[in-house]
Amino acid sequence: MTVDYDALEKVLLSLTEGETDAVALMATLACEIHHADVRFDWTGFYRVTAPELLKIGPYQGGHGCLVIPFSRGVCGAAARTGEVQLVDDVDAFPGHIACASSTRSEIVLPVRNRAGELIAVLDIDSDQPAAFSREDAEGLARILEKVFVNVV
Repeated sequence: MTVDYDALEKVLLSLTEGETDAVALMATLACEIHHADVRFDWTGFYRVTAPELLKIGPYQGGHGCLVIPFSRGVCGAAARTGEVQLVDDVDAFPGHIACASSTRSEIVLPVRNRAGELIAVLDIDSDQPAAFSREDAEGLARILEKVFVNVV
């Protein structure tokens, strides 16, 4: 199964219309994205809460790590570089943080507010190797950009 990102985008834009609270938006996106595809084993946000520090935000799935520094893991790399991290094999990623032993692959995208400031990262884990594609990265990035555009 692959996600119909155009349809998912329409649903999410409808559900989040007029909302400017970042946590409310994150909760809605985590739920809808998580249930959009069987590949998605854990779907959630890590919020920037201090310089160089991410803390867990709204998510769907098993427990996640509570705190991730920008200097560690796939989420830290996305926050540090501001670039999408598409990891086919988490065991081959230097400094990977194993929040769940079932995770085999991962995609992490930076989340920016209206001013272009990094406010969070969206982390999606899969129990399947090489589960994510450029299509996933592009579809998710487009959704994040449109949904978080009104967050100050």
